[in-house]
Amino acid sequence: MALVVICGQPCSGKSTAAKCLAEALNESECKQTVRIIDETSFHLDRNQSYANMPSEKNLRGVLRSEVDRSVSKDNIIIVDSLNSIKGYRYELWCLARAAGIRYCVLYCDVGESHCRKWNEERREKGEAAYNDVIFEDLVRRFEKPDRRNRWDSPLFELWAHNDGVERSSIAIVDVVLYLTKKADSKSRDVKILQPTIATQNTRFSEANSLYETDRATQEVINAIVEAQSQSIGGPLANISIGQGLPNIDISRSVGLPELRRLRRTFIKLTGQTSLSGRPPPSDSNSAKRMFVDYLNRELGTIA
Repeated sequence: MALVVICGQPCSGKSTAAKCLAEALNESECKQTVRIIDETSFHLDRNQSYANMPSEKNLRGVLRSEVDRSVSKDNIIIVDSLNSIKGYRYELWCLARAAGIRYCVLYCDVGESHCRKWNEERREKGEAAYNDVIFEDLVRRFEKPDRRNRWDSPLFELWAHNDGVERSSIAIVDVVLYLTKKADSKSRDVKILQPTIATQNTRFSEANSLYETDRATQEVINAIVEAQSQSIGGPLANISIGQGLPNIDISRSVGLPELRRLRRTFIKLTGQTSLSGRPPPSDSNSAKRMFVDYLNRELGTIA
């Protein structure tokens, strides 16, 4: 029925807000199942998850995949994380649009000095806290939501430092009213996202891409194995896998176990989503071309 994205600086009261919102929804007339998706659900350490860009990207991928699997018209999903990058919030908005559900952002607006103080207090109590380097980096890179952006709208602001975080907080009450209000032709302030042709085809496209990648990479592996069986050993150059496709150039003999490992790694890499970068292969030839490029980099003489 809805996707609620909670965002804010580190240690700004997001998890408390998520818990209060879930409790308020369960106490309302809401009949949908309410679920919170956060880092602790996957036993992810906050300092390790934000230690570097690959780890942070992996964290976003894990949360996004879980949201994608969970959103439906039968539940309310609350995403409790920093959600600090506007491009990532846009991705979550796209998931809500594809599901045809309501969407909103709850922003915990707390000043940096207060967040820093709360983080230090948590550390002194032995609770989960950010180390200073990671905390300052996250604060610096935070992209504040803007209600003029469709992926940040409607935007509800919660001033946790001034007003505290309770189920009765004005922002939380407003979110509950927005999520539970009956949508009809007269309720102009309630917006249910409508899927487009592109978003309706997203899951089919992803499944088709996985199928094509799996089949194409296996054909490439078969070609390499056959070529090696016909040679005495040593480097294999210009193995053709089809007209208009790059040749395979391998600088050494490669066993089937290693080829299978490289294939699994490649499929995993192409299946990961990112805020920017090359899209996953959409057909067999594209998958073959990408896999051959990958093998030539890993095993060949290409610098």
